[in-house]
Amino acid sequence: AVQCFGRKKNAVAVAHVKRGKGVLRVNGFPVELVKPEILRTKVLEPVILLGEDRFTNLDIRVRVKNGGQVAQLYSVRRAIARGIVSFYQKFEDEATK
Repeated sequence: AVQCFGRKKNAVAVAHVKRGKGVLRVNGFPVELVKPEILRTKVLEPVILLGEDRFTNLDIRVRVKNGGQVAQLYSVRRAIARGIVSFYQKFEDEATK
């Protein structure tokens, strides 16, 4: 498992990435419940960009605090992206990257 953080203004998000069943949670809630809906796509951008198949065997749990609503969501997005990159660097071979 790897832990990575993302920051935007005062918001700090810490993503915990490990092998699992494809769970993506923000502060203990499924990512589908992220409000506002317009910014939910922003949070899911790393997932959409890399393709769903890379996430079927990963569990990502994100804790976020401080800052405003928008800054929190942007920091979550950055933490997810960084976490995925470092997870694949640490645990996968060069061919699957």
